[in-house]
Amino acid sequence: MNTSVSKSNTMTGGQVINRALQRYGVNTAFALAGTAHAHLLWAMEQDKARHPWTIISGRHETGTVGAADGYARATGKLGIAMINAEHGLPNAMTGICVAQAACSPVLVLVTVGAPSQAETVSERGNDHLDMAKGVVKWARTVPDAARLEEYVHAAAKQALSGRPGVALLGIPHGMEGKAVEMSERAEAALTLPIPPGPALAAVQTAADLLIKAKRPMIVAGTGAALSGAGEALRAFAETFQIPVLANALGRGLVPEDLKLGFPWPLAQVAAKHADVVLVLGARLTQRLGYGLAPRFAVDAKFIQVDVAPEEMNRNRAIDVPIVADVRLTIEALHAELTKRKAKPGSTAWVNEAMTARQARIAELGQGAAAPIHPYRMARDLMAQMPADAIYVGDGADVQNWFHAILRIRAPRAFMDHYPFGSMGTGTPLAIGAAAAMKEDAAKSGKPVRPVVLVTGDGAFGFYAAEFNAAALAGLKLICMISNDGGWGTEKHGQVKAFGGHVNCDLGQADYHLIGEAFGCIGRRIEQPGDITPALRMAFAAERPVVLNVITDPDAGLVRKEDPRVQCIAFEDLLTSLKTHHTPDVA
Repeated sequence: MNTSVSKSNTMTGGQVINRALQRYGVNTAFALAGTAHAHLLWAMEQDKARHPWTIISGRHETGTVGAADGYARATGKLGIAMINAEHGLPNAMTGICVAQAACSPVLVLVTVGAPSQAETVSERGNDHLDMAKGVVKWARTVPDAARLEEYVHAAAKQALSGRPGVALLGIPHGMEGKAVEMSERAEAALTLPIPPGPALAAVQTAADLLIKAKRPMIVAGTGAALSGAGEALRAFAETFQIPVLANALGRGLVPEDLKLGFPWPLAQVAAKHADVVLVLGARLTQRLGYGLAPRFAVDAKFIQVDVAPEEMNRNRAIDVPIVADVRLTIEALHAELTKRKAKPGSTAWVNEAMTARQARIAELGQGAAAPIHPYRMARDLMAQMPADAIYVGDGADVQNWFHAILRIRAPRAFMDHYPFGSMGTGTPLAIGAAAAMKEDAAKSGKPVRPVVLVTGDGAFGFYAAEFNAAALAGLKLICMISNDGGWGTEKHGQVKAFGGHVNCDLGQADYHLIGEAFGCIGRRIEQPGDITPALRMAFAAERPVVLNVITDPDAGLVRKEDPRVQCIAFEDLLTSLKTHHTPDVA
């Protein structure tokens, strides 16, 4: 960095951090109110002429970190969260774990006790960040106020580079208010390492398999979105007519038209017919059947592309492991197959494999009388939801239902609590995504893209107070609650196993009134015909809307008994050895 001094410049530590954060093209940050970051927040407030900040004030630390996570997933930019270690870090751990598992570039600024305050015998130890170090990508405490700028940039680089993740930056109490002697200087460009391209030999070997394949399949995950592979992937799939089954943040990179793009939860029944599987930035974990039979054919050949070498050979041997950037690899494969004059295939076999499943789905939820089936909610939402809307999923039973109907048609337009699976975190994710869309609209002058949160009544209860933040910020956020009066997945599992259930009832409470209490628009919906008018109102509204949809409390039992409607197989457990770890799906 050029350090040529032009004049003396004294700043507070908060001002130093503020100026450093401005360089990441982010205008939204998430913070829990309090004295912990008062000097930084004040610096942001006073510097709005130079850099207009919006501060979203959360009510729970996981809500704060989760919102930064949602912002990062929706934009690809750095999510910024501010919390306090002593009182807040234990609360924030769920949000931190979720963001780390989802590979979200999130910077968490954590105020910690000054070293002079450390006790010789303490419940916390000498380092307040210890409880998080085992789950984050990077964690350090700034040793001296003069190094604040250096440490902010180091933390941001760690969060954004390679496989993104959570960076925790500890800032001792008092440091943000301390006077720091800075020197104005020409600021060097912020650079990140250039992602690695694939080895030519690996590309050629992968091309050999793809050319010979009769039913090749692409499985695209979060890594494909993080690499910005959407355009390259769409061109590749279109040219060679290879179906793309997408999961997590990979959904929408290829629009889910059931011609080239397919949602993994619905179309996974076709995976066992693929003879070559190209895995792009996806982990072969439970949601993907571990990459094993019977979800996939025993003799299927696997090509896997990921920037993280430790992802290779997870749960199954990979025939062609490629440790490289997904976008660069797809571009190289496209060029290689074009050079070899590879002929396009067909994607019809995917829909053929889904025939029985689609027929069964079409039979359910078509009635016009109460109680409302979740499929009716999903169909009415899809009829009203703009193509560029961001969908956020939470809950258990309700997501299983919605996956059958949901079609994502734009990049970075889908997120849920996968892969960590922490119930309730959809609410802060949706708030972060909605804040990002409001920021984007302010910069572009375009209408605000709506964010839709679909959740269950159980999941809604975890962080319902975060709707206070949504209302205060004037976010365009629609929340649809499938209110079946209980913990549906657990309840129907018990009914199937025991013929009854215990500790599963919640009661069909007036959750929409919680939204109204915080300044949102609330509606209770009991008749199927009332869903569409409520959605039209919600998409036209300029503030958050909470739709409390009273759904059939008995619908979930069908999902437990009929594999044709099981879009998420919760029974994929390593302890289920009857069918090599994973049950078949129909």
